Amino acid sequence: VSVLYWFLTQNAMEAVNDSQVMAFSNDTMFDLALNITEGRSRLAAVNESVDIAWVFWGAVLVFFMEVGFAMLEAGSVRSWNVSTMLFKNSFDPIAVCVMYWAIGYSIAYGDDSSSSFAGSGNYFLSDMKNDQYIHFLQNWAFASTAATIVSGAVAERCTLKGYFVFICFLALLIYPVVVHWTWSTTGWMSAANDGDSRFGTGVIDFAGSGVVHMVGGMASLAGSYVLGPRIGKKTGGGFGLRFDEGIPESQFAAHSVPLQALGTFFLWFSWYGFNATSTGRISSGGGDLAASVVLMTTFAAAVGGIASVMVVFITTRNIDSCALFNGILAGLVSVTASCSVIETWASLLIGFIGGIIYVNSSNMLKSFKIDDPLDAFPIHGACGAWGITAAGIFVNSDRAKNSGYPLITDGGYYDKQGGSQVTTQLLFALCVTCWTFIISLIVFRVLMRLRILRISPYDEYRGLDNAHGLGQAYQGLQQRFVPDEIICEPDPASRAGFHFVPHKKVEIQVPPPCPLDPKSSVELSALCCSQEDQESELLSP
Repeated sequence: VSVLYWFLTQNAMEAVNDSQVMAFSNDTMFDLALNITEGRSRLAAVNESVDIAWVFWGAVLVFFMEVGFAMLEAGSVRSWNVSTMLFKNSFDPIAVCVMYWAIGYSIAYGDDSSSSFAGSGNYFLSDMKNDQYIHFLQNWAFASTAATIVSGAVAERCTLKGYFVFICFLALLIYPVVVHWTWSTTGWMSAANDGDSRFGTGVIDFAGSGVVHMVGGMASLAGSYVLGPRIGKKTGGGFGLRFDEGIPESQFAAHSVPLQALGTFFLWFSWYGFNATSTGRISSGGGDLAASVVLMTTFAAAVGGIASVMVVFITTRNIDSCALFNGILAGLVSVTASCSVIETWASLLIGFIGGIIYVNSSNMLKSFKIDDPLDAFPIHGACGAWGITAAGIFVNSDRAKNSGYPLITDGGYYDKQGGSQVTTQLLFALCVTCWTFIISLIVFRVLMRLRILRISPYDEYRGLDNAHGLGQAYQGLQQRFVPDEIICEPDPASRAGFHFVPHKKVEIQVPPPCPLDPKSSVELSALCCSQEDQESELLSP
């Protein structure tokens, strides 16, 4: 522009000598160059501020998922356990915030680059820079989501003490290690790792099908397995565990479908922040990528709900609203890993298969007598594994380059080194499964042996709200009566830790009422019927 301006000026100013024109043009070129440099610096500052605001908005939306989980889980349990579920969901982000600030974030993104397995350094955010604060906020919201998934799987029979001990352990070690593998610049599975320690081209997990949802889902599987099924009342009398003969499934039905629907829509709404703002920027082409991510997310959620309703209707000839809600979430989990690297038709297929996987994995858990009240493993664990695998199958190389995966050059099957991207994805899913499930299983087993994990059968039957002293969630709800038939003994062979003792009913001979006593102000002189009994009752201390 400056050269063109000089050329036009020289032809228009014939009265000015050559030296004057040259001096004028040089000054003009210098001023223009200075303005361009200053404008670029200002534009870079504006873009940085806009990107920080974008990530902050995403962190707020991800944090709002806690509201969705609270509504969904409160509606899915029975009314005498609602206050406990709300307490757990409210305290989850608090416990995770402290643990992640102290150690978890350091293991995930520590400054020490010597290890590709886990980070270190920057404990308690001691070396945190101002431009990194928003990064911690976003990752804290993601970690809270992974922790909250577990609360649904252990609902209605887990103590608050045992639950929060495990959540602290998850936020301190289990989750941060997987984050380091995948999203740090030194992790052995990270596509951002440009060193020799990276495996292949790195794993594709754009927003956390594996990092967040598989971790929460596999921990949920371990917790629900160790805790064992919930207590139920048999049709012919007596008590047993869910899935025992004679215990109807209607006893474990959700108490509020409106809360389930509200929680599902809150989660769907928040998922746009979960996926779209994982771009990390809205400037410099980030807006186009975010728009594509949002569209893929919407398609997968829609067809996931359709698929789950269809499968349930074909197998049972019934329309189940719970299958619809969970099918939507299954589609969202399935597309979270690949939403930035796939085309529209692939998002539809991924979400549809995710809905089918959810229904079948839920039925599989029941066949193994594993009690997962919120279907946390089928939604987050099984569909999360499918989402990781689908990212390797359906990845588009051009979209991958624009979303932070420059080494993927040959579409959905092979990387440039000749190895299969699907193999990389499967290896990552296997590693996340083994790491999370085994460590979680050990922690839950230890807590169970210490007898601080599962609540007593008496407190479980009368409700966790009363057992924990939280009070009823609904005014006017009568306290649940605990019959005398709940008699149990410790049983190490049982996954629940106890077994019920058959109760033999003894008929009690009720004596006739006492005769009227005209000298007493009450109708009956006492609850005993003989004079000797009355005297002994009066003389007793």
